[in-house]
Amino acid sequence: MTKALQGVRILDMSHVQAGPSCTQILGFLGADVIKLEPPRGDITRGQLRDIPGVDSLYFTMLNCNKRSITLNLKAERGTEIFIALLKTSDVLVENFGPGVLDRLGFPWETIQTINPRVIYASIKGFGSFGPNSDLKAYESIAQAMGGSMSTTGFENGPPLCTGSQIGDSGSGIHTVAAILAALYQRTHTGQGQRVEVAMQDSVLNLVRVKMRDHQRLQHGLLAEYPTETFGKAVPRSGNASGGGHPGTALRCKSGGPNDYIYVVFQPQIWEPLLRIMGRDDLIGDPRYSTPTARLERLDEVYALVEAWTMQYTKFEVTETLNAIDVPCGPVLDTADLIQDAHLKVRQMIVEVPHPQRGTFTTVGCPLKLSDSPVEITSSPLLGEHTEEILQTVMGYDKDEVEKLRQEGVV
Repeated sequence: MTKALQGVRILDMSHVQAGPSCTQILGFLGADVIKLEPPRGDITRGQLRDIPGVDSLYFTMLNCNKRSITLNLKAERGTEIFIALLKTSDVLVENFGPGVLDRLGFPWETIQTINPRVIYASIKGFGSFGPNSDLKAYESIAQAMGGSMSTTGFENGPPLCTGSQIGDSGSGIHTVAAILAALYQRTHTGQGQRVEVAMQDSVLNLVRVKMRDHQRLQHGLLAEYPTETFGKAVPRSGNASGGGHPGTALRCKSGGPNDYIYVVFQPQIWEPLLRIMGRDDLIGDPRYSTPTARLERLDEVYALVEAWTMQYTKFEVTETLNAIDVPCGPVLDTADLIQDAHLKVRQMIVEVPHPQRGTFTTVGCPLKLSDSPVEITSSPLLGEHTEEILQTVMGYDKDEVEKLRQEGVV
C-alpha cells in the first residue's frame, strides 16, 4: 500500500526538537526524510544519555523514519553535494538560529533559484521579521512570551511552564500543516514557496481561549475562574476547565501525587451524580439546584464531590462516572501512559527496535489516515545512510564515497 507522502523528499537540516518533531511526522506519513547532519551529528544524540555511547532517547524519539547523511557544509565539495540534494528535494526544513543558513550562502532567494519547486520551511523563535526576529528562543521562553506561563498555575503562585512542549513540538506540528498546504498549492502553481512558523506564534495560537477571556474580562469578572482578585489581564486559572462548564481535579483514594480525576460539571449530570454518591438528600436543595447556584458555591460543590471520590481509586471513579455519562478522566502520569492499553491499541505507545539500545518506547503518530498506515522504524545512526544516499540519489560509486570520507566532506 502506498503512503500519503510517498514520493515526497524532505531535506531535513533541523536539530533538537522543533524541526525534528515536524519532519518525523512527515516521515510517518511516508515521505523520504534525509536528515542532513554535520559530522558531529545532531546535538541531542549526546544529550541526556541513559546508556553511554548510545544515541539518547531525546534523539531516538524525535528521529524515527529518517535516513542520516553527514555532510561538512564548510567544505567546497560539501556545498556541491548539498546543492545537488536540494535539487532532488521537495521540502527543505531548518530551525537554525536567525540568519545561519543565510550566512552559509543559502538565503531563500538562492534556494529558490537552485530549485524553484522546493518548499523552504523555517522554524524560528520569533520569525524572520519584526522587532524580536533576532532573538533566540527555547521552549520555556516561547511559553513565557506566548502567553502560556502567565495563565498557568494558581492565583497566588508563580507563572508555570506546562509539561507539554507547546513551543517546540507545538511549532513542529504547525509546520507540518504549513508544509502540506504548500505542497498542495504547488500542485496548482508548480512553484515552491517560503514557509515560516515562529515558536511564539504557535504558543499564542494554542493560548487562543485566554485571549478570548482577556476580551471578556473588559466587560466583567470571569465567573468560571477560581479567582478572588481580578486585574487587567487574564489570571492563572488553576484547574478551571476553560470552557463553558466548571471543572476541576478531585483527589482519589491512595492520595498519591497523581491520584486525581478531572470532572466537568455539566448541568444535566448533577442529579445523577448526587444519586450515585448516595446524596439524594441534596436533590432539589436550592443551594445547588441550578447551575448559577452551583457556580456561586464551586468550592462547596467540589468539596462535596471530593469527599466521595476519595473513597475510590481514580480508575474506579472513572468507570462509575462514565456509566452515567459524566465527562471525566483520570490524571495519567507517565507510568500510567506507558502501560495504557487504549494508547497501545491506537499505536500511540509503541516499541521500536534499535540497533544499539535494543528496544525503546516512543510516542506514535497522532495523525490517522485510513489509506496510509504508519509503520515506525528506528532513528538512524549518525551517517548510517551516507553511502546509500550518495549512491542512490547522487549516483556516486563506492570509490567516490570513500574519497569524500577521507577528505572529511562526509
